[in-house]
Amino acid sequence: MNIGIVGKNPNEWGSAQLIASLKRFGLPCTYLSFPKLFARVGYKPVLSVDGIDLIKDLAALIVRPIGRGSLEEIIFRMDRLHALVRRGIPVINSPSAIEHCVDKYYALTLLEENGLPVPRTVVTESAKEALKGFQELGNDIVLKPLFGSRGVGSVRITDVESALRIFNSIQYYHGILYLQEFVPHGNFDIRAFVIGDDVSAAMRRIGSSWKTNVSQGAQPLTIHLDKQMQNLAIEAAKIVGCEIAGVDIIETNSKPLIVEINSQPGWRGLQSVTQTNIADHIVEHVLSKVKR
Repeated sequence: MNIGIVGKNPNEWGSAQLIASLKRFGLPCTYLSFPKLFARVGYKPVLSVDGIDLIKDLAALIVRPIGRGSLEEIIFRMDRLHALVRRGIPVINSPSAIEHCVDKYYALTLLEENGLPVPRTVVTESAKEALKGFQELGNDIVLKPLFGSRGVGSVRITDVESALRIFNSIQYYHGILYLQEFVPHGNFDIRAFVIGDDVSAAMRRIGSSWKTNVSQGAQPLTIHLDKQMQNLAIEAAKIVGCEIAGVDIIETNSKPLIVEINSQPGWRGLQSVTQTNIADHIVEHVLSKVKR
């Protein structure tokens, strides 16, 4: 039973953890990179890497961060994952789930349409309309890139002049303006790591500012979520189609709010504060999909 891992670097911490876990389970592992993943139409093998026929030789494929690329490269990477799914290979997470989550607007609308609590958000192509949204959201917003993670490119804006200048610059370069109300949260939030039907582990991320990404210096602290919060994270992951997800939640005086869902989450910070072996839990879940 050969399990594949596709990503940008086999030495990336999460990928290395998964490779080590598969070895503990006594399973062979093939690491793939998208540039070497060869596709054919009209003859076989349909998808291969270094002589390995992915359809015949892989029992499942785990997707790690797919890396940067042009629009054509990213679409083609998704195309190949979709091709594997259509041919019955378990791909975790599925390309559909990745597509749902990489687009913050798309993910947030799915959550709201299914009754889950999310922050008030404005999304537009127009700087003029964004300024209206800025005012509707109380002149205190977090501007985020529509596609992106780890808090990179996110900025808090609290005055009209700065807002208009930044909005006009983004419009000039044909960007999308994604404005989310700033919700006071005491410089901490919750990351729930969902695997299948369970929260494998969770942490409170405590930042020195409003940004709470561990990659930007926030400190992780292990916590045990109550059943209600666990169910919220699990339901959010299911709505966007994720079998493995990092669900980010902020707590307010009235209710928790789901801010984002990461379909290719890292867990290095979380692993440092929990005794749960997260990589082993991921591998166990993947094997359960293969058996079915």
